[in-house]
Amino acid sequence: MPKTIKNSFDEKLTFQKLIEAHQRASIGKQNKKEVILFGVDLETNIIRILNEIQRGIYRFGEYREFVVYEPKERIIKSLPYRDRVVHQWYVEEFIKPYFCKRFISDTYACLDDKGTHKAVFNTQKKMRYMKRKYGHYYVLKCDIKKYFYSIDKKILMDILSKRMKDKKLIEFTRTILDDGQEKGIPIGNFTSQYFANIYLNELDHYVKEQLQIKCYIRYMDDFIFMLPTKEEAKKVQAEITSFLADHLNLTLNTKSRYFSHKFGIDFCGFRIYETHILLRKRFKRKLNKSIKLWHMLKKKNRFYDKKFLLSLNSYRGHAIHCNSYHFMQKVDEKIKDLYPTENNK
Repeated sequence: MPKTIKNSFDEKLTFQKLIEAHQRASIGKQNKKEVILFGVDLETNIIRILNEIQRGIYRFGEYREFVVYEPKERIIKSLPYRDRVVHQWYVEEFIKPYFCKRFISDTYACLDDKGTHKAVFNTQKKMRYMKRKYGHYYVLKCDIKKYFYSIDKKILMDILSKRMKDKKLIEFTRTILDDGQEKGIPIGNFTSQYFANIYLNELDHYVKEQLQIKCYIRYMDDFIFMLPTKEEAKKVQAEITSFLADHLNLTLNTKSRYFSHKFGIDFCGFRIYETHILLRKRFKRKLNKSIKLWHMLKKKNRFYDKKFLLSLNSYRGHAIHCNSYHFMQKVDEKIKDLYPTENNK
């Protein structure tokens, strides 16, 4: 794979590749109205996108905004479906082949064959290594203050331009980033999660190549260092703070801190220790709240078996990756009367 992208924009802009992008974008959304309408006249819609991009007149539509409250309140922005197809094409053809392959092995967010559970298991592996080597060690846990809203688009374009030497691709990238805001990228865009990873890949390489810290893990804007002493933890925090401010125009969240490994590490939805992994208290509270809601809906005859099972399986899918046997036994006792009738025979 070449180090830079040269004269490949037109080559990768084909009817077939846009069809494939539509197929990826529609996964799990085939029953959505806008996806159905797009598919009714699929060939015409794809050709229109193709022609507009070729002529340099493609413009992204208006964002639909909504608020989510888990795990915290955030504004999510969603583009029209045709734009999401274009984002799929852009990421698959240019971002994944040229940028993702240059990520360090210890970054885990929004990447194929990575994810939260691998991040957690690798964190525990590194904790065991530190325990064997030093006996006692310190953890520096950091995250970025309002990360997606703070990304400097000029700096991001400079980073992308190091690899992009195709003028058409650079201009199209500017079009993607031009959402009317001077700073920040929208949470919810398919491209945003990749741009956010590319942005902090600069930090990853600084940590590995300049600071030469072995035990470091990042999941999007949450990252962890494991260091032999409190003094080293203090020093690294100061160096990271300076690097983020000077090179990426970012600020650490005030919650960033260092502490003894004995307290465990709260990361990616779990509390991690060298010997075991536990569910976070927030997860337990959320599940118990859901159980109360399910019982209330059952009493009011508004309970939907299929939705209940999907939600329960989602909780189970998370809990199965840690030491949660006794807690989930208690959960089973609380919900045994909620299962569909045929399951109780």
